[in-house]
Amino acid sequence: MHISVYSDMVCPWCRIGKKNLSDAIREWEKRTGQQVAVTEHAFLLDPSLPPEGLPFRPAMAAKMGGSERVEAMLERVREAGAAVGVTFRWDRVARMPSTMLSHRITALLPEDRRQEWTEAVMAAHFEDGRDIARKDVLLDIAGGLGHDANRLSSRLDGGEGEEEVRRDLEEAGRMGISGVPFFVINRKYGLSGAYPAEDFLRAFEKISQAG
Repeated sequence: MHISVYSDMVCPWCRIGKKNLSDAIREWEKRTGQQVAVTEHAFLLDPSLPPEGLPFRPAMAAKMGGSERVEAMLERVREAGAAVGVTFRWDRVARMPSTMLSHRITALLPEDRRQEWTEAVMAAHFEDGRDIARKDVLLDIAGGLGHDANRLSSRLDGGEGEEEVRRDLEEAGRMGISGVPFFVINRKYGLSGAYPAEDFLRAFEKISQAG
């Protein structure tokens, strides 16, 4: 089974959905012995963000129509994350970052290291409040995972990764993806939203039976 995951590192429901997917995959592989391959694809929740990002709460209040709505939404996300073992520290998040650079780095990493990378970037943003729009922050995260930060910096300076991100965004547009997380199973079945692990397992079962 193959799953393409369209997500953005600043999307909290993507983090929850990806955690549920990982839990479901572990259970599925344990039950069936079948391996599940996952491919990461870029999506930009807000393509209009400047490269340096914006202040988090004012930007969210402008989008949602007031700070009270923002705080209520953040609390819902915090509770949903806690229910599946994912931490959100909104008190530490000060910036709404552009994720273009982080997606470009994803494209430059080996396929089998990309999930680890996106999870680390999400943790840095949602738990540590780090500004993941900044190149130096991203390279520090990459270095902590054992990647060559200097080499990645040079490749970014050379424009690498831009074409891969552009292709992902265009493909998402062709498929009509307007929100994330979005999961494409076996290049045929689409699931939109942060499904619970049990729902993913039911989908895997149906898809497996359908052949």
